[in-house]
Amino acid sequence: QVQLVESGGGLVQAGGSLRLSCAASGRTFSTYAMGWFRQAPGKEREFVAAITWSGSTTYYTDSVKGRFTISRDNVKNTVSLQMNSLKPEDTAVYYCAARPRIGPMQNILGYDYWGQGTQVTVSS
Repeated sequence: QVQLVESGGGLVQAGGSLRLSCAASGRTFSTYAMGWFRQAPGKEREFVAAITWSGSTTYYTDSVKGRFTISRDNVKNTVSLQMNSLKPEDTAVYYCAARPRIGPMQNILGYDYWGQGTQVTVSS
């Protein structure tokens, strides 16, 4: 069992930066792959980025490549998403999620544990 709590969302102008953090409880955090997803109003929740349990491999959706960076600290039980060069289309509620099983990292169905979400709003 893992409990996840996101923080770091807010309002930022286009071109600005935000850093999202996700704090995890539970001794099994270091064995789970972790992902970030987002959901804009009226749209389905979509994959943003993911990182393997060791942190050795990362994955990104095409629209954020080169702008967002996912990282994790298995000592502090945290996963972060550094978001640079933000665009209005990045506006959404951002969720972190834990994936206990091997599988396609972009597939939402493999993530068993979810945080409550944090709002990111990018103004033009």
